[in-house]
Amino acid sequence: MHTEQRRRAHELLRSRGISHALFADVHTITWLTGYAPPIQLGENLFAGGPPLLWYDDGHFVLLVLDALATAAGDLAADADCEVETYAGYTVEQPIESAKRLAEALGRVAGRSSLQGGRAGVETARLPMSLTPVLARAGLGEWTEIDGWFTQTRMVKTDEELAKLRANFALVETGHMAARASVRAGQREIDVWTDIHAAIEREAGRRVPLGNDCTVGTREGNIGGWPGTAALGPHDSIIVDLSTVLHGYWSDSCVTYVAGEATSEQAEIHRVVSDALEFAIGLLRPGAMAKRVDEQVRTFIAEAGYPVYPHHTGHGVGVSGHEEPRIVPYNEQVLEPGMVIMLEPGIYLPGKTGVRLEDAVLVTEDGPEVLTHYDKALG
Repeated sequence: MHTEQRRRAHELLRSRGISHALFADVHTITWLTGYAPPIQLGENLFAGGPPLLWYDDGHFVLLVLDALATAAGDLAADADCEVETYAGYTVEQPIESAKRLAEALGRVAGRSSLQGGRAGVETARLPMSLTPVLARAGLGEWTEIDGWFTQTRMVKTDEELAKLRANFALVETGHMAARASVRAGQREIDVWTDIHAAIEREAGRRVPLGNDCTVGTREGNIGGWPGTAALGPHDSIIVDLSTVLHGYWSDSCVTYVAGEATSEQAEIHRVVSDALEFAIGLLRPGAMAKRVDEQVRTFIAEAGYPVYPHHTGHGVGVSGHEEPRIVPYNEQVLEPGMVIMLEPGIYLPGKTGVRLEDAVLVTEDGPEVLTHYDKALG
């Protein structure tokens, strides 16, 4: 599981003289191992800290709470990776999870020979209480490696693409439910509840769900959590959905109308739909992110509408928003294997708004759209 990602990481670390490393960013850990802790209710109450991943010159050890070991799947069957657990909840002794995590890290690091080479540590998410453990294990000095895999993560493996496709299938289910739910009198939260129920029934499990469910008559109608605002006749509603399954995220957006759309809504929808189609055609190997962003914004402006204040697009994977960002400053050149969300929009505050979004895989032969839900207004 995720052996290709670990191979890439090993090559990068070796090329930079790193023989040992400690990863503490959950996104890096999911990318390297496929370990996907359940996040429906946030961090586990009995965890002593984030999951950790120890690297010893090509061998990886995942350190997790004992109750979450099953989330590692069959990772321990891989020759280059093993799973080390520590005790969390217990009735036989006090709950001292942070202490037990530190002890587990000490055991794992103590089995490594730390002579020669350099050590790397992801420090941004590492609890300060664990730094003495590293010092006792012989890592008195280390190189900060936060962000080292940002570039590598942009190009997806076949295994990652399969997980992303499974998520995109779930948001398609969600949008079918949204279309059936949107009607005058429904509140934002009513529509959202119908969507979430449909997704979890399809998945046969609990699935975390984001992002926006916003009636167009809101003053701030670009996005937001669903609330009690009710749909009136002809009101638009932006439904932007992200699911998290197997540690990977989806994203999507469709704008619906309760009943028959007004002529203004239909025209705005046409412009945004054309802008999305235009943007998809720009996603080819060699294209620069900021040039794509510039051309799509120009498309909206030349149609006579205010340009959206958010990104034109972004990558998606173990995080819901990752590189490459399709934004004005980004000079990243697109490569085959990148998965990019594109989401142009037009917003008239307090009146109506339209945003549409598709996931696109960059390939040598041109863009491949990975999302297939119905984006019609009615």
